[in-house]
Amino acid sequence: MMLRFAAPALLGLTLASGPASALDLDAMSAEEKAAFGAQVRAYLMENPEVILEAVEVLEQKQAEAQAQADLELVASNADALFDDGYSWVGGNPDGDITLVEFMDYRCGYCRKAVPEVAKLLEEDGNIRLIIKEFPILGEASVLSSRFAVATKIVAGDDAYKQAHDALIEFGGDVTEVTLRRIADGLGLDSDAILSEMNSDEVTRQIAENRALAQRLQISGTPTFVFETELLRGYLPAEQLLHIADSLRDGKS
Repeated sequence: MMLRFAAPALLGLTLASGPASALDLDAMSAEEKAAFGAQVRAYLMENPEVILEAVEVLEQKQAEAQAQADLELVASNADALFDDGYSWVGGNPDGDITLVEFMDYRCGYCRKAVPEVAKLLEEDGNIRLIIKEFPILGEASVLSSRFAVATKIVAGDDAYKQAHDALIEFGGDVTEVTLRRIADGLGLDSDAILSEMNSDEVTRQIAENRALAQRLQISGTPTFVFETELLRGYLPAEQLLHIADSLRDGKS
């Protein structure tokens, strides 16, 4: 493989075997390579900021590449993200932009995000919210999501929202007994919901959410898809509001 470096004279090295404007490392002798390496090392030791500048350029290029890859992932999975036919839809169902949240009830940052998302929806009344059940933190997470999905199937959207909020706030052990108490406390049919929890439909919905997350390379919660942008991790309301404004500017 041939490696070429422009203007080797900048490092104080001149080679008789090649032009001054290009440096062919493959054509260098062992002594010339050693001399060149020493010159490079001396330059970097005297100018260490060059390394930092190079790292910043690399990180910027990697970030841009990741952003472009995320855009393509979101676009290719748009139907599953925004119109799967089963996920709970809140906020303004007719909003001009959509926020999708992949969440786990046992995730501390998901709980921390709840008031931030609520503030976002309160201050910007034109956002559609979709919740994706994505239990990844153990059996308690799976039971919680099964309960929430079963509640929606048995009792509808309003009951789902009540169960969702109760599960977010619940701090105890998640068992059939505690889930029954939550359902009873909300005035729901606990027998029907607990019976539905292990149904094929509940299993299908959670499996589809997991498959979607895998395609989107989502491995943690919370993760947001805000219209076209894939946002990994907790974000405060102010940042979400700023992103909403940017998305609308991009549409105009």
